[in-house]
Amino acid sequence: MAWRVLVTDGLSEAGLRLLRDQAEVVESETLDELGEYDALIIRGRTKVTAQALERAAPNLKVIGRAGVGVDNIDLQAAKSEGLTVVNAPQALTAAVSELTLGLMLSLARHIPEADASMRRAEWRKSELKGSELSDKTLGIVGVGRIGAAVAERARAFGMTVLGYDALISDEELRNRGTEPTDFDALLGASDYVCLHLPLNDETRGMFGREVINKMKAGARLVSVARGGIVDEGALLEALESGQLSGAALDVFAEEPPGKSPLLLHPNLVSTPHIGAQTREAQEKAGRDIAIEVLAALGGEPLRWRVV
Repeated sequence: MAWRVLVTDGLSEAGLRLLRDQAEVVESETLDELGEYDALIIRGRTKVTAQALERAAPNLKVIGRAGVGVDNIDLQAAKSEGLTVVNAPQALTAAVSELTLGLMLSLARHIPEADASMRRAEWRKSELKGSELSDKTLGIVGVGRIGAAVAERARAFGMTVLGYDALISDEELRNRGTEPTDFDALLGASDYVCLHLPLNDETRGMFGREVINKMKAGARLVSVARGGIVDEGALLEALESGQLSGAALDVFAEEPPGKSPLLLHPNLVSTPHIGAQTREAQEKAGRDIAIEVLAALGGEPLRWRVV
């Protein structure tokens, strides 16, 4: 009998084709009948709770996350239920790292403001004096695949790149294109700080008032990681006081963030969680997670097992 796979957040056609070759695939927006399936594939919207997993036992065998972050899955509950959880961490690296540099350039050269003014038939050339990334220092907090890809791209712009990651040795940080440094030293030396961390108990609210005040005066903060790592109230205070000269966020504690006063600040560049939203990334994520989920169902070796 063919496996049954539930897909709740959409998947690239390339991924769906691979799944349909070996399984019955149902696309839905709910988990109401999760217990009728062997596998579940999600992206970032669906929340997989302990209650949903308890109802799905014992039929459900594997959960696939078509992307990197798994904070929308109750991993402890999945482990307790004997489920396998896999993701597709390599698929989004180029897309997210390129957006990081795009946001840095937007801050440095006032690109969103310049575009908006042109649409109002204004010519504000002399007012929109920016700065260069060349010869500036970038501090990367979290030097995994994406952090290392950002480092590579930032060096091409002539930046000095510092790296901090509590889980990675100094030797490996150097291999990934960063100069190892401790957290406070990175904050004090960097003109730009970008975050590439998972959201968990250790990182939630990590960039609050105390940490932001340790950053170099006039620095800029960029986060394309997960909403909740940056305390948005503290960030607004820092922008208003001038402690930070700018910030760019692709992620928010609540999404969509609604009419947050932070979004109205002129020195904030914001985007609606589009880090992974490229055609190439979505196609690769769909293909990678389909292969990984089918491997899990077939008892084959896994590349990206989370639980």
